[in-house]
Amino acid sequence: MTSDAAFRFSGPSDLHLHSNHSDGTESPAEVVRQAHAHGVRTFALTDHDRTTGWGEAAAAAAALRMTFLPGMEFSAKHEWRSVHVLGYLFDPTDPALTAETARIRDDRVGRAERIVRNISRDYELVWEDVLAHTTADATVGRPHIADALITRGFVRDRTEAFESILHPRSGYYEPHYAPDPLTAVRLITRAGGVAIIAHPATAGRDRMLPVSYLERLIAEGLAGFEIDHRENTAAGKRTLRDLAVRHDLIVTGSSDYHGLTGKPNRPGENTTTDEMVSRLIDRATGIAPQYP
Repeated sequence: MTSDAAFRFSGPSDLHLHSNHSDGTESPAEVVRQAHAHGVRTFALTDHDRTTGWGEAAAAAAALRMTFLPGMEFSAKHEWRSVHVLGYLFDPTDPALTAETARIRDDRVGRAERIVRNISRDYELVWEDVLAHTTADATVGRPHIADALITRGFVRDRTEAFESILHPRSGYYEPHYAPDPLTAVRLITRAGGVAIIAHPATAGRDRMLPVSYLERLIAEGLAGFEIDHRENTAAGKRTLRDLAVRHDLIVTGSSDYHGLTGKPNRPGENTTTDEMVSRLIDRATGIAPQYP
């Protein structure tokens, strides 16, 4: 989608923000206002496996004269790893992509119900407690269960919830459906979008994908990596930067903001350079950004 318009955005640019349409704690409009208050001028709303917050985010961006890149964080899985693929400027009506994300969302709801049933064996928690922390458009997930646990007084915050009751080794955990990252990359790119792996070098169980597999993803259309992210390890960043240089990839930096009460991440704590935003916009063929 190359045009002079591709260079009309203004930084700083934060390309990974969440609203309460997935696991954030604020409305899309409030997310945009918070981003603006933290100095961000170009942003992407990237809720998990859904695009329902785009309209509200676009209206808020227009009011604040910000550039908006519609996006989504696509849930995927490789072996034991949870892998998130950020998709930008794709056609939201693409049949194959919308069918797959609907399948992911539907399974997330069933999985959340199973987790709540497991927890209820030992804690006074019911499904209605969780629903009280969601919006009509949101896909119910573990963050909403965490919020219900906070309200009930079983944990202090989401961090404690995920480190204890919601931890995979707690005995309450349930898996959920997610396609492999190769499928996610293909679906995003075939819908005209740009695929970037989110926080690809985290420590622990979700550690970085093997380099050989990353190179396979690159061959299939992966455009780059979100390297400047608070959860990436220093060693992982070095490996990813080497790969990015070797394959001339797009490198992004983002906050992964989930709301003031969601995670400690704050808008603009990591940003993407103007050059990389321009490259991302140029590469997309699905939809255009919304400019001021």
